[in-house]
Amino acid sequence: MDLTNHQIRLAARPSGLPKPSDWEHTTEPVRDPGDDEVLVKTLYLSLDPAMRGWMNEGRSYIEPVGLGDVMRAGGVGQVLASRNPGLPEGAHVSGLLGAQEYATLPARAVIPVDPSLAPLPVYLGALGMTGMTAYFGLLDVGQAKEGETVVVSGAAGAVGSVTGQLAKIKGCRAVGIAGGEEKCRWIVDELGFDAAIDYKSEDVGRALRTHAPDGVDVYFDNVGGDILDAVLVRLARHARVVICGAVSQYNAPGQMRGPANYMMLLVNRARMEGFVVFDYAARYGEAAKELAGWLADGSLKAREDIVPGGLDAFHDTLLKLFAGENVGKLVLKVADD
Repeated sequence: MDLTNHQIRLAARPSGLPKPSDWEHTTEPVRDPGDDEVLVKTLYLSLDPAMRGWMNEGRSYIEPVGLGDVMRAGGVGQVLASRNPGLPEGAHVSGLLGAQEYATLPARAVIPVDPSLAPLPVYLGALGMTGMTAYFGLLDVGQAKEGETVVVSGAAGAVGSVTGQLAKIKGCRAVGIAGGEEKCRWIVDELGFDAAIDYKSEDVGRALRTHAPDGVDVYFDNVGGDILDAVLVRLARHARVVICGAVSQYNAPGQMRGPANYMMLLVNRARMEGFVVFDYAARYGEAAKELAGWLADGSLKAREDIVPGGLDAFHDTLLKLFAGENVGKLVLKVADD
């Protein structure tokens, strides 16, 4: 197939926020699929805070992106050519397609998706890794129970907005921490959170005394830093702190700052646990079925912040994450279906 592939490769390991010079834009001929492979045209890419960690060298839960390699990114696309009977030409799939216009990869590396059931970007959000992360983080790691108070940081972001809604579905009180009046209004008025705390204009610790007077039973942490410290002081007895991410620390110079108030875990007989959604891969089907049901009956709302512009807009769109500019799931539109 006579096609040219535009790709974005990692040229340097960033110090602080990624810079345009940290990327190399390359082109190469598209490779036809071999046995049991598919050629996928990328339509949408997922932009996630975790991508910043993948750019760093060193031990982590997943191998770092190698210098000169195509930047790792989840995506949804359409099969253009296939050597696998289960994935015919024209089918839509999701997987780690990478920051490129076309991906030739093993058929086992992608999952079929149905655009007649939900718009394709939803499969990068509520029906994708975003939804899976919220589901397993809150229900398996956090063990949220009816009547408990769940506090979520980054509550207007991709994972946080779903987590708070799942807390409400499970009969919990949901308190979201977000930046700005518009985001706080959205999570309460549209998503059904019981309360919102604007960390940009409010003292988080003081606001928690108001909105979680009996303490925080589950804290779903997406940001780390000062907000994590403030919530630790307000933990209830036997609370669970779920460490999903620490976006406030990803671009900090030097080493990440750890929690100053960690002794509150001892005082309250609480626990703090990190998790990686890939560990739950064998149960993705279970989560997808429930998430799809909640979307269908309207108890779960999905919102995607879709940025047009193709791969040329990749760098600027990625930076929106760290400026807190996105509301809901941040998605880059690469091409038309």
